[in-house]
Amino acid sequence: MASVKVQVDRKPMDFAAARAPIWCPGCGDYGILEALRRALAEVGARNEDVVLVSGIGCSSQLPHFMKTYGVHGIHGRILPVATAIKISNPRLTVIGVGGDGDGYGIGLNHFLHAARRNVGVVYIVSNNQVYGLTTGQMSPTTLKGVKTKTTPYGSIDSPVNPLALALSAGATFVARGFSGDVAHLAQIVSEALRHRGFALVDVLSPCVTFNRINTYDWFRARVYKLESAGHDPADFEQAYRRALEWPTLDPYGKIPIGVFYRREDLPAYEEEVARLLGGRSPSEAPLELTREQLAELMSHFG
Repeated sequence: MASVKVQVDRKPMDFAAARAPIWCPGCGDYGILEALRRALAEVGARNEDVVLVSGIGCSSQLPHFMKTYGVHGIHGRILPVATAIKISNPRLTVIGVGGDGDGYGIGLNHFLHAARRNVGVVYIVSNNQVYGLTTGQMSPTTLKGVKTKTTPYGSIDSPVNPLALALSAGATFVARGFSGDVAHLAQIVSEALRHRGFALVDVLSPCVTFNRINTYDWFRARVYKLESAGHDPADFEQAYRRALEWPTLDPYGKIPIGVFYRREDLPAYEEEVARLLGGRSPSEAPLELTREQLAELMSHFG
Protein backbone atom coordinates (compact mmCIF):
# COMPACT_ATOMS: atom_id res chain seq x y z
CA MET A 1 0.00 0.00 0.00
CA ALA A 2 2.92 2.39 0.56
CA SER A 3 3.24 3.26 -3.14
CA VAL A 4 -0.51 3.47 -3.80
CA LYS A 5 -2.40 6.75 -3.69
CA VAL A 6 -4.95 6.88 -0.89
CA GLN A 7 -8.29 8.60 -0.71
CA VAL A 8 -9.66 9.98 2.54
CA ASP A 9 -13.18 9.53 3.90
CA ARG A 10 -13.71 6.16 2.28
CA LYS A 11 -16.71 4.07 3.33
CA PRO A 12 -17.15 0.28 3.07
CA MET A 13 -20.09 0.67 0.70
CA ASP A 14 -17.85 2.58 -1.71
CA PHE A 15 -16.53 -0.87 -2.62
CA ALA A 16 -19.93 -2.56 -3.01
CA ALA A 17 -20.89 -3.61 -6.53
CA ALA A 18 -24.47 -3.34 -7.76
CA ARG A 19 -24.74 -7.12 -7.84
CA ALA A 20 -25.78 -8.65 -4.49
CA PRO A 21 -24.03 -11.77 -3.10
CA ILE A 22 -25.72 -15.10 -3.80
CA TRP A 23 -24.18 -17.26 -1.08
CA CYS A 24 -26.27 -19.43 1.23
CA PRO A 25 -27.86 -17.44 4.08
CA GLY A 26 -25.39 -17.42 6.98
CA CYS A 27 -22.34 -18.30 4.86
CA GLY A 28 -19.06 -17.13 6.38
CA ASP A 29 -18.16 -15.48 3.08
CA TYR A 30 -20.52 -12.61 3.91
CA GLY A 31 -18.30 -11.79 6.88
CA ILE A 32 -15.18 -11.88 4.69
CA LEU A 33 -16.81 -9.60 2.10
CA GLU A 34 -17.80 -7.05 4.74
CA ALA A 35 -14.39 -7.21 6.45
CA LEU A 36 -12.60 -6.64 3.13
CA ARG A 37 -14.77 -3.63 2.31
CA ARG A 38 -14.13 -2.16 5.75
CA ALA A 39 -10.39 -2.76 5.48
CA LEU A 40 -10.11 -1.14 2.06
CA ALA A 41 -12.00 1.88 3.37
CA GLU A 42 -9.78 1.99 6.45
CA VAL A 43 -6.56 2.16 4.43
CA GLY A 44 -8.04 4.71 2.02
CA ALA A 45 -7.75 2.53 -1.08
CA ARG A 46 -9.07 3.84 -4.38
CA ASN A 47 -11.36 1.51 -6.33
CA GLU A 48 -9.31 1.84 -9.50
CA ASP A 49 -6.13 0.75 -7.70
CA VAL A 50 -7.52 -2.55 -6.37
CA VAL A 51 -7.48 -5.87 -8.23
CA LEU A 52 -9.14 -8.99 -6.81
CA VAL A 53 -8.07 -12.37 -8.17
CA SER A 54 -10.08 -15.51 -7.44
CA GLY A 55 -10.24 -19.15 -8.49
CA ILE A 56 -13.06 -21.68 -8.27
CA GLY A 57 -15.37 -22.19 -5.30
CA CYS A 58 -18.09 -20.35 -3.42
CA SER A 59 -15.72 -17.74 -2.00
CA SER A 60 -14.17 -17.15 -5.42
CA GLN A 61 -17.36 -15.37 -6.50
CA LEU A 62 -16.34 -12.48 -4.24
CA PRO A 63 -14.85 -10.22 -6.97
CA HIS A 64 -18.30 -10.04 -8.59
CA PHE A 65 -19.63 -8.30 -5.49
CA MET A 66 -16.85 -5.69 -5.25
CA LYS A 67 -16.59 -2.38 -7.07
CA THR A 68 -12.96 -2.93 -8.07
CA TYR A 69 -11.11 -4.64 -10.87
CA GLY A 70 -11.36 -8.42 -10.72
CA VAL A 71 -10.13 -11.61 -12.36
CA HIS A 72 -12.21 -14.76 -11.85
CA GLY A 73 -9.72 -17.43 -12.89
CA ILE A 74 -9.36 -21.18 -12.72
CA HIS A 75 -9.03 -23.63 -9.85
CA GLY A 76 -5.83 -23.32 -7.83
CA ARG A 77 -4.25 -20.63 -10.00
CA ILE A 78 -5.05 -17.51 -8.00
CA LEU A 79 -1.50 -16.70 -6.97
CA PRO A 80 0.28 -17.04 -10.36
CA VAL A 81 -2.19 -14.54 -11.83
CA ALA A 82 -1.95 -12.25 -8.79
CA THR A 83 1.85 -12.43 -8.93
CA ALA A 84 1.92 -11.44 -12.60
CA ILE A 85 -0.34 -8.45 -11.94
CA LYS A 86 1.69 -7.26 -8.96
CA ILE A 87 5.01 -7.59 -10.81
CA SER A 88 3.63 -5.78 -13.85
CA ASN A 89 2.26 -2.86 -11.85
CA PRO A 90 3.45 -2.77 -8.21
CA ARG A 91 1.37 0.34 -7.53
CA LEU A 92 -1.77 -1.77 -7.55
CA THR A 93 -3.24 -3.36 -4.43
CA VAL A 94 -3.56 -7.02 -5.44
CA ILE A 95 -5.71 -9.35 -3.34
CA GLY A 96 -6.21 -13.07 -3.88
CA VAL A 97 -9.44 -14.60 -2.54
CA GLY A 98 -10.36 -18.29 -2.56
CA GLY A 99 -11.23 -21.32 -0.50
CA ASP A 100 -9.25 -23.96 1.37
CA GLY A 101 -9.78 -26.48 -1.42
CA ASP A 102 -8.51 -24.03 -4.03
CA GLY A 103 -5.59 -22.69 -1.98
CA TYR A 104 -4.44 -25.64 0.09
CA GLY A 105 -5.31 -28.43 -2.36
CA ILE A 106 -4.66 -27.92 -6.06
CA GLY A 107 -3.14 -24.48 -5.40
CA LEU A 108 -0.81 -25.49 -2.55
CA ASN A 109 2.36 -25.43 -4.66
CA HIS A 110 1.67 -21.87 -5.83
CA PHE A 111 0.90 -20.86 -2.23
CA LEU A 112 4.30 -22.04 -0.99
CA HIS A 113 6.22 -20.35 -3.79
CA ALA A 114 4.36 -17.03 -3.46
CA ALA A 115 5.21 -17.10 0.25
CA ARG A 116 8.92 -17.83 -0.25
CA ARG A 117 9.21 -15.17 -2.96
CA ASN A 118 7.52 -12.60 -0.72
CA VAL A 119 5.22 -11.39 -3.49
CA GLY A 120 3.35 -8.27 -2.34
CA VAL A 121 -0.07 -9.87 -2.50
CA VAL A 122 -2.70 -10.23 0.23
CA TYR A 123 -4.08 -13.77 0.11
CA ILE A 124 -7.41 -14.25 1.89
CA VAL A 125 -8.46 -17.89 2.21
CA SER A 126 -12.01 -18.77 3.21
CA ASN A 127 -11.31 -21.90 5.23
CA ASN A 128 -14.54 -23.81 5.84
CA GLN A 129 -12.92 -27.26 6.01
CA VAL A 130 -15.08 -28.72 3.26
CA TYR A 131 -15.64 -28.37 -0.49
CA GLY A 132 -18.79 -26.25 -0.40
CA LEU A 133 -19.43 -25.54 -4.09
CA THR A 134 -19.31 -29.23 -4.99
CA THR A 135 -21.66 -30.09 -2.12
CA GLY A 136 -19.65 -31.28 0.83
CA GLN A 137 -16.60 -33.40 0.04
CA MET A 138 -13.55 -33.62 2.32
CA SER A 139 -11.08 -30.75 1.84
CA PRO A 140 -7.37 -30.47 2.77
CA THR A 141 -8.34 -28.88 6.12
CA THR A 142 -11.12 -31.28 7.13
CA LEU A 143 -10.49 -32.54 10.64
CA LYS A 144 -9.50 -36.17 11.07
CA GLY A 145 -12.51 -38.34 11.84
CA VAL A 146 -15.10 -36.06 10.24
CA LYS A 147 -17.65 -37.74 7.96
CA THR A 148 -18.28 -36.17 4.56
CA LYS A 149 -19.62 -37.37 1.22
CA THR A 150 -16.18 -38.69 0.30
CA THR A 151 -15.34 -39.92 3.83
CA PRO A 152 -18.51 -41.72 4.97
CA TYR A 153 -16.60 -43.58 7.69
CA GLY A 154 -14.69 -40.50 8.81
CA SER A 155 -11.58 -38.87 7.34
CA ILE A 156 -8.34 -40.75 7.98
CA ASP A 157 -6.19 -37.85 6.70
CA SER A 158 -4.44 -35.38 8.96
CA PRO A 159 -5.50 -31.84 7.99
CA VAL A 160 -3.14 -29.36 6.37
CA ASN A 161 -1.87 -26.62 8.70
CA PRO A 162 -1.75 -23.55 6.42
CA LEU A 163 -0.19 -21.23 8.98
CA ALA A 164 2.67 -23.60 9.77
CA LEU A 165 3.24 -24.12 6.04
CA ALA A 166 3.29 -20.37 5.38
CA LEU A 167 5.77 -19.77 8.19
CA SER A 168 8.01 -22.61 7.00
CA ALA A 169 7.93 -21.28 3.43
CA GLY A 170 9.09 -17.84 4.53
CA ALA A 171 5.88 -15.77 4.52
CA THR A 172 6.45 -12.35 6.10
CA PHE A 173 2.86 -11.83 7.31
CA VAL A 174 0.80 -14.72 8.65
CA ALA A 175 -2.61 -14.24 10.24
CA ARG A 176 -5.89 -15.98 10.97
CA GLY A 177 -9.32 -14.44 11.41
CA PHE A 178 -12.87 -15.60 12.06
CA SER A 179 -15.75 -14.53 9.82
CA GLY A 180 -18.00 -14.50 12.89
CA ASP A 181 -16.01 -11.52 14.23
CA VAL A 182 -16.06 -9.06 11.34
CA ALA A 183 -14.55 -6.13 13.24
CA HIS A 184 -11.51 -8.18 14.29
CA LEU A 185 -11.15 -9.68 10.81
CA ALA A 186 -11.31 -6.22 9.20
CA GLN A 187 -8.50 -5.08 11.49
CA ILE A 188 -6.36 -8.05 10.42
CA VAL A 189 -7.03 -7.43 6.72
CA SER A 190 -6.17 -3.73 7.16
CA GLU A 191 -2.80 -4.71 8.61
CA ALA A 192 -2.25 -7.16 5.76
CA LEU A 193 -3.01 -4.45 3.18
CA ARG A 194 -0.38 -2.19 4.74
CA HIS A 195 2.22 -4.96 4.80
CA ARG A 196 5.26 -4.98 2.51
CA GLY A 197 5.37 -8.47 0.98
CA PHE A 198 3.26 -11.61 1.02
CA ALA A 199 0.41 -11.64 3.53
CA LEU A 200 -1.69 -14.72 4.32
CA VAL A 201 -5.03 -14.20 6.05
CA ASP A 202 -6.57 -17.61 6.72
CA VAL A 203 -10.21 -17.13 7.72
CA LEU A 204 -12.25 -19.61 9.73
CA SER A 205 -15.42 -19.36 7.67
CA PRO A 206 -18.26 -21.77 8.49
CA CYS A 207 -20.10 -23.52 5.66
CA VAL A 208 -23.59 -23.58 7.13
CA THR A 209 -24.92 -25.97 4.48
CA PHE A 210 -22.37 -28.78 4.28
CA ASN A 211 -20.25 -28.59 7.44
CA ARG A 212 -22.33 -29.27 10.53
CA ILE A 213 -19.26 -29.79 12.76
CA ASN A 214 -17.28 -26.55 12.44
CA THR A 215 -20.16 -24.14 13.05
CA TYR A 216 -20.15 -20.57 14.36
CA ASP A 217 -20.89 -21.88 17.86
CA TRP A 218 -18.09 -24.47 17.54
CA PHE A 219 -15.57 -21.74 16.68
CA ARG A 220 -16.85 -19.22 19.23
CA ALA A 221 -16.29 -21.77 21.98
CA ARG A 222 -12.65 -22.23 20.91
CA VAL A 223 -11.16 -19.06 19.41
CA TYR A 224 -9.05 -16.64 21.42
CA LYS A 225 -7.28 -13.48 20.28
CA LEU A 226 -3.49 -13.50 20.18
CA GLU A 227 -3.25 -9.85 21.16
CA SER A 228 -5.16 -10.64 24.37
CA ALA A 229 -2.69 -13.42 25.15
CA GLY A 230 0.39 -11.20 24.95
CA HIS A 231 1.64 -12.69 21.69
CA ASP A 232 4.62 -11.03 20.00
CA PRO A 233 4.22 -11.18 16.17
CA ALA A 234 7.94 -10.45 15.75
CA ASP A 235 8.87 -13.73 17.46
CA PHE A 236 9.05 -16.44 14.79
CA GLU A 237 9.39 -19.36 17.20
CA GLN A 238 6.47 -18.18 19.28
CA ALA A 239 4.41 -17.73 16.10
CA TYR A 240 5.19 -21.27 15.00
CA ARG A 241 4.19 -22.71 18.37
CA ARG A 242 0.92 -20.79 18.23
CA ALA A 243 0.31 -22.06 14.69
CA LEU A 244 0.44 -25.63 15.99
CA GLU A 245 -2.40 -24.95 18.44
CA TRP A 246 -5.42 -26.61 16.89
CA PRO A 247 -8.10 -28.89 18.39
CA THR A 248 -8.94 -32.24 16.94
CA LEU A 249 -12.37 -33.35 18.11
CA ASP A 250 -11.21 -32.56 21.65
CA PRO A 251 -13.88 -30.23 23.12
CA TYR A 252 -11.23 -28.40 25.18
CA GLY A 253 -8.85 -27.46 22.35
CA LYS A 254 -8.37 -23.75 21.55
CA ILE A 255 -7.75 -21.86 18.29
CA PRO A 256 -5.72 -18.62 18.19
CA ILE A 257 -6.78 -15.81 15.84
CA GLY A 258 -4.95 -12.61 15.02
CA VAL A 259 -1.54 -11.77 13.55
CA PHE A 260 0.86 -14.64 14.21
CA TYR A 261 3.95 -13.26 12.49
CA ARG A 262 5.11 -10.12 10.75
CA ARG A 263 8.42 -8.74 9.47
CA GLU A 264 8.94 -5.73 7.24
CA ASP A 265 12.69 -5.79 6.61
CA LEU A 266 12.73 -8.00 3.51
CA PRO A 267 12.17 -6.63 0.00
CA ALA A 268 9.02 -7.69 -1.80
CA TYR A 269 9.41 -9.75 -4.97
CA GLU A 270 8.16 -6.96 -7.23
CA GLU A 271 10.81 -4.66 -5.75
CA GLU A 272 13.50 -7.17 -6.71
CA VAL A 273 12.11 -7.37 -10.25
CA ALA A 274 12.10 -3.58 -10.56
CA ARG A 275 15.71 -3.49 -9.36
CA LEU A 276 16.71 -5.81 -12.22
CA LEU A 277 14.99 -3.42 -14.64
CA GLY A 278 16.87 -0.39 -13.38
CA GLY A 279 14.22 0.73 -10.92
CA ARG A 280 11.28 0.39 -13.29
CA SER A 281 8.40 -2.05 -13.22
CA PRO A 282 7.60 -4.02 -16.41
CA SER A 283 4.63 -1.73 -17.07
CA GLU A 284 7.01 1.24 -17.14
CA ALA A 285 9.63 -0.36 -19.37
CA PRO A 286 9.57 0.50 -23.09
CA LEU A 287 8.05 -2.13 -25.34
CA GLU A 288 10.65 -1.76 -28.09
CA LEU A 289 14.25 -2.94 -27.87
CA THR A 290 17.04 -0.47 -28.58
CA ARG A 291 19.53 -1.35 -31.32
CA GLU A 292 22.08 -2.18 -28.65
CA GLN A 293 19.66 -4.49 -26.80
CA LEU A 294 18.68 -6.22 -30.03
CA ALA A 295 22.34 -6.74 -30.97
CA GLU A 296 23.07 -8.14 -27.52
CA LEU A 297 20.10 -10.51 -27.81
CA MET A 298 21.05 -11.73 -31.30
CA SER A 299 24.66 -12.31 -30.22
CA HIS A 300 23.48 -15.24 -28.12
CA PHE A 301 22.22 -17.02 -31.26
CA GLY A 302 25.52 -16.96 -33.13
